[in-house]
Amino acid sequence: MRILILGGDGYLGWATAMYFSQRGHEIALVDNFLRRRLHLERGTDSLTPIRSLHERVQAWRELTGKHMAMYIGDLTNWDFTAHVFREFRPEAIVHYGQIPSAPYSMINVHTATFTHINNVIGNLHVLYAMRDFTPDAHLIKLGTMGEYGQPNIDIEEGYIEIEHKGRKDRLPFPKQPGSMYHLTKVHDSHNIHFACRVWNLRATDLNQGVVYGIDTDESVLDPRLINRFDYDEAFGTALNRFCVQAVIGIPLTVYGSGGQTRGYLNIRDTLACVELTALNPAEPGEFRVFNQFTEQFSVRDLAYAVQRAARELGLQVEVGHYENPRVEKEEHYYNAVHTRLLDLGLQPHYLSEELVETMIKRIAQYKDRVIMDAIVPRIRWTQGEQPHKVQLVATEPSAKA
Repeated sequence: MRILILGGDGYLGWATAMYFSQRGHEIALVDNFLRRRLHLERGTDSLTPIRSLHERVQAWRELTGKHMAMYIGDLTNWDFTAHVFREFRPEAIVHYGQIPSAPYSMINVHTATFTHINNVIGNLHVLYAMRDFTPDAHLIKLGTMGEYGQPNIDIEEGYIEIEHKGRKDRLPFPKQPGSMYHLTKVHDSHNIHFACRVWNLRATDLNQGVVYGIDTDESVLDPRLINRFDYDEAFGTALNRFCVQAVIGIPLTVYGSGGQTRGYLNIRDTLACVELTALNPAEPGEFRVFNQFTEQFSVRDLAYAVQRAARELGLQVEVGHYENPRVEKEEHYYNAVHTRLLDLGLQPHYLSEELVETMIKRIAQYKDRVIMDAIVPRIRWTQGEQPHKVQLVATEPSAKA
């Protein structure tokens, strides 16, 4: 299968490229290296020392004999996007090519606008390129569970049955995004749904939970293939941040009460989910939605899990509750359906299997690369980016872990 991976230099993109290439698919990567540029602008970096995309692709070819094509350019440029689709003629498009950061999108009007332009316009260009050049291709779009927000009802997989004034219909599940970034994902979903209804395209929206993990079966073949690991406030996740904080010996920064609950999955499961989706494509005109995660945790529970795992390695870690820079419910109902990928055959990995061996120990190898200022929360939803100053609200006694 000819698979086009948008955002192929990124955390998920590079891992997905190697995964599909190893399985004999013809791969082309698209990237404009925006993530690398944003790290340079903000003075942050991947914890792991990642090579350039050209070096990675060359190393992969040396090790496996398999070639990956590269297209370096911006999806917001229509001529570039059209050229890629006309030349490569993908049968499947895996779309990671977006700015994936709620905090970055909330810094100010410029980052909010840039996130919208980059994400929404780029995605629209992909849809038009599919319509004009590869109408039979299958779009596998990385969505987010954050589109749904925190409703006080069970979250279904994309759609919900509604009865209103004696009539029934199956409608898209209501969206309550919590940041400008998540709002762009909602716009994407609406635009993709429209394209499927009107242009008869086929697409699957993978509303993904938070991904964790560093290594995959392919990335450990050679140090030149190592994947990126972001832990900074803008592009890292709470779990990544906690693991880094545990290794360097500073309190884990739990925002507010820590009751914010989300879905989580291992990066290996992300790869399996994308493969299952590609091998079982949507029908023409169909817009499917899969909720892609394997476990649910509160931020507080994650912190205690990291604390316990660190203790197994002799690391003493405290959990701190900090003033929440976000606008969100800190204690809420959360129960999301996630059966469709399991029905296709997903065999999940679990967080308890990964924390000590493949996260904390791996992070310890690179602890000298930690940029301390990158960990401090300074982006506030109501005020934008503020000085490096955090109010410590409370510290959980270690006996509670």
